[in-house]
Amino acid sequence: MRIAIIGSRGYPYVYGGFETFVKELSERLVKQGVEVHVYCQKDLFTAHPKEVNGIRLHYIPTLPQKSLNQIIHSFLSIMHATFSKADVLLVVNLAAGPMGWIPKIAGKKTMINVDGLEWLRPKWKGLGAKYFYWAAKLATKLYDKVITDAEAMRQVYLKEFKTDSTVIAYGAPVFKPASETGLQRLGLEKEDYYLIVGRLIPDNNADLIIKGFLNSKSQKKLVVVGDVPYSDKYASDLKSMQNERLIFTGYIKDQQELMAMYQHAFAYIHGHKFGGTNPAMLKAMVNNCAILALNTVFNQEMLNNGAFGLFFDENEKAVSVALESLENAPEKVKALKNLVSTGLTDKYNWDKITIAYKEEMLKLLNV
Repeated sequence: MRIAIIGSRGYPYVYGGFETFVKELSERLVKQGVEVHVYCQKDLFTAHPKEVNGIRLHYIPTLPQKSLNQIIHSFLSIMHATFSKADVLLVVNLAAGPMGWIPKIAGKKTMINVDGLEWLRPKWKGLGAKYFYWAAKLATKLYDKVITDAEAMRQVYLKEFKTDSTVIAYGAPVFKPASETGLQRLGLEKEDYYLIVGRLIPDNNADLIIKGFLNSKSQKKLVVVGDVPYSDKYASDLKSMQNERLIFTGYIKDQQELMAMYQHAFAYIHGHKFGGTNPAMLKAMVNNCAILALNTVFNQEMLNNGAFGLFFDENEKAVSVALESLENAPEKVKALKNLVSTGLTDKYNWDKITIAYKEEMLKLLNV
């Protein structure tokens, strides 16, 4: 079986959730005898080897503008894959939703992982929001198989587009103890800080969390890990608030240092609003964090309706109250840390996830 994976930045360019997904899935599929082709954004790579770790790589150009980048790259990649020897195209970007008819020209089988609620994200205003809603709607009609990564997302697609999907979650990394020495660079001490991890974009609600924190009576620091790879007023306004209580680290590429940040935090705060299974939340669970999450159906699903974490409503006062409550109940924080990793069932296991994807591909091919 030959498969083409389209819609990420490429391999082994691990930058975000989809890139990690492509890496974890591709490497496992290759070991199972599947011929895997990954389409990469050419300008992101200085070297262009044809193969890495048994994965065949194709470098496709695109435009630098973020509004057109995904659409152009997906279109050119799908055109290339349509006339290749690939049996199945796995698309991991909703921008390619309207393009599902193209592979049918050559009789290819297709599946799409629709990810989150792109049309509701603040970064896609006006025409962008309309495009992604239209793209989601067409994806449900043009692709042979729709994949959602959470039951709550499946329900959204059932209600909004009258289309069922197959739920295959995102995988969690393996726990590896990390030394407290990883904190020294930032002058942090164990259990003396809250942690946020994610892109500095409005739908991750870092502004709400930061303001709630600064207006609280918290005796701890707030560490914000992440950034955006482009000039952006929202991100700049956030970073301008940095002081002795509020620390912006930017991206942390050293995974051991990042795991140390998770493992030694007093609590992890998760403000992500639009999405299914979230990679940053999974890392928090793996690393035994006490988790305080925005109250959404997706976060409720991941934390089993409060069994593995606490929730706050979408306002600054709710954040302040939640933080003060946590600091007044250290025994609750300890209990959450001891319990949270038990929520990582086989649903979030990369080996099981790979098997599930392979089975769906074989079904499409009637093998």
